[in-house]
Amino acid sequence: MSKKYFGTDGIRGRVGEYPITPDFMLKLGWAAGMAFRKMGACKVLVGKDTRISGYMFESALEAGLTSAGADVMLLGPMPTPAIAYLTRTFQAQAGIVISASHNPHDDNGIKFFSGQGTKLPDDIELMIEELLDTPMTVVESSKIGKVSRINDASGRYIEFCKGSVPTGTSFSGLKIVVDCAHGATYKVAPSVFRELGADVVVLSAQPNGLNINHNCGSTHTEALQAAVLAEQADLGIAFDGDGDRVLMVDHTGTVVDGDELLFIIARDLHGRGKLQGGVVGTLMSNLGLELALADLDIPFVRANVGDRYVISELLERNWVIGGENSGHIVCFDHTTTGDAIIAALQVLMALKARNEGLAQSRQALRKCPQVLINVRFGGGVNPLEHAKVKQASERVTQAMAGRGRVLLRKSGTEPLVRVMVEGEDEAQVRGYAEELAKLVTEVSA
Repeated sequence: MSKKYFGTDGIRGRVGEYPITPDFMLKLGWAAGMAFRKMGACKVLVGKDTRISGYMFESALEAGLTSAGADVMLLGPMPTPAIAYLTRTFQAQAGIVISASHNPHDDNGIKFFSGQGTKLPDDIELMIEELLDTPMTVVESSKIGKVSRINDASGRYIEFCKGSVPTGTSFSGLKIVVDCAHGATYKVAPSVFRELGADVVVLSAQPNGLNINHNCGSTHTEALQAAVLAEQADLGIAFDGDGDRVLMVDHTGTVVDGDELLFIIARDLHGRGKLQGGVVGTLMSNLGLELALADLDIPFVRANVGDRYVISELLERNWVIGGENSGHIVCFDHTTTGDAIIAALQVLMALKARNEGLAQSRQALRKCPQVLINVRFGGGVNPLEHAKVKQASERVTQAMAGRGRVLLRKSGTEPLVRVMVEGEDEAQVRGYAEELAKLVTEVSA
């Protein structure tokens, strides 16, 4: 069955536009509470990022969940992976995150975690969607759920992150700039790195509800690049608004993306005999990552874009490391979902083990030129099914004669078509990408 509300990463959209409205969130809380209660006594953790609408949706979800008889434990602003971790440790039936990740403040969304801290299974999402189409009821008064707040959530998660590196690890002598995107990592991330001995300069950690992801964080690294140079820091770390994406900046001010960070972690695990299989990337992973891993005899497979598909492939193969070039990196030897702070710590450990700087460590991966153009479309006919687009894509693929790739796909979270062309000649690649993007725009008009 196809899903009506759930996309690749929960339910997301513009605040005030259906379904990102208070009345829908009330009903969603009720439907989720009813679905989880079918599995027995029900306790649900609710956390959020720092965007202003989070307060409104938190209250609506709380009312819906308790009306279905679910007990609610509020976490306040916390990174998405922290909610996955705390859902497990509190033995809750589910965790709910109110966040639109790297999107601006006027978007918001809902993500669910299972009691195991993993993405919610499809059958539970479908059950929730079925309940959303039924009349809302309220359990009898004596069975209405209770609400409490977890006051030590930040401290618990900080200790969990620190536990992902060996006891006694110290980053003393390392100067880093941390950009928290005015988002959910603004308290915990600086504490983690400082408590492990690093000299930390903090950027974008003054959330006001409206500035999340605004010209900062992993989607806008310019301020971080400038700060690394100005502070003469060893490196910079950029998180997104909900703390599940990480990019870095080396001491020269150059951005280091998720493919490169994934390679650095995988090479370190491989060298220590702890890789367990290979690496999962996505259709968007740079060809250079695949070639660099092949040089180390490390298997590499591509999943569909989206961390849930990376995680699914890791589970199926019993591998421990995977990720996306956007900075979603999953370290299954430490946690159950993409966690930006833990991924950053694994990179720092790998650099420490090789006694290398970030700029030097990334050199073993030579990225192929890759051009990505986002084309906005208004819905309706899928431009990727248009005969002209298909024919042009096939023609470009044949022209590159096995030395490049074409990937056209719809975004799972925004009304965009992503046009990606990758190959050895940057000018040729850009020309092909612009040609295909123009064609997609024309057929979408």
